[in-house]
Amino acid sequence: MGKEEDEGFVIKDKRSSQLSEEEADTQEQAKAAEPKKEEAPQHEHEGGQFQIDFSTFVLSLTSSAFYHLGDMPDPTTGKAETNLPAVQQTIDMLLMLKEKTQGNLSADEAKLLEQLIYELQMKYISKTQK
Repeated sequence: MGKEEDEGFVIKDKRSSQLSEEEADTQEQAKAAEPKKEEAPQHEHEGGQFQIDFSTFVLSLTSSAFYHLGDMPDPTTGKAETNLPAVQQTIDMLLMLKEKTQGNLSADEAKLLEQLIYELQMKYISKTQK
């Protein structure tokens, strides 16, 4: 351990494709020591946790909105409750995300976002007109 490491942290510029001999040896040793593992499913990490990507993030927001629409019961009480201001807030967040990510999403992500916004808006309108 060098003196730099004892004082705090070390910043390494990873933009360079050149490695020192010591760094190359360290990387080769680390790769050799890693156990071989199979390719994980698209949305899962080790331990069964979901990988966070744009689609899972948007789906998470949407599922909370459906909960607030009363479409899903509260897991503790078993009762479905409606909280329309929370639904409107989620719709507003999704619309903001759509605007801020325009041109940066894959076709599938953009389609998913558009469909979820539309579905939430329609359900929100139907709840407010009752």
